[in-house]
Amino acid sequence: MPIDQERFRDVLRNWASGVTVVTTRAGEKIHGMTVSAFSSVSADPPLVLVCANQASTTHGVIEQGGLFTVNILASHQADISDVFASPEHEDTRLQSVSWSVGETGAPLIDEALACLECKVTSAHQEGSHTIYVGQVEAVHTTNAKPLLYYRGGYRALHDDD
Repeated sequence: MPIDQERFRDVLRNWASGVTVVTTRAGEKIHGMTVSAFSSVSADPPLVLVCANQASTTHGVIEQGGLFTVNILASHQADISDVFASPEHEDTRLQSVSWSVGETGAPLIDEALACLECKVTSAHQEGSHTIYVGQVEAVHTTNAKPLLYYRGGYRALHDDD
């Protein structure tokens, strides 16, 4: 029998990770959300995956448009993560940040540490989420330091790291 959701979340709080916002576009619809489940899959071809809650608006836009961008946030962008994680202003999230249109048409968050523009190659439904695998079509990087998330709070690398 699997462990309960509360225990599962409590244990996963021990996993330090970068913070990502996944943005997407389908025609005139643009959307985005903070995503904790992001990973590289393959270098040849270059593939990454993101997991999107099937109940989220962003999930539907990825499904319709077949593309997404993983915006890896920089240390000064905790407020952006909060905006994209909150359901309060779900339909106006992108209005509160500076962004540009990428090569695939998906939004790129300005000043992010890195952006990976992807076209969906497959989708797998598991539990409450869909695992979207995307082929990386374009990348953009800066020299900023990463925003990290650990034990329920944001962290940053020390200056000597």
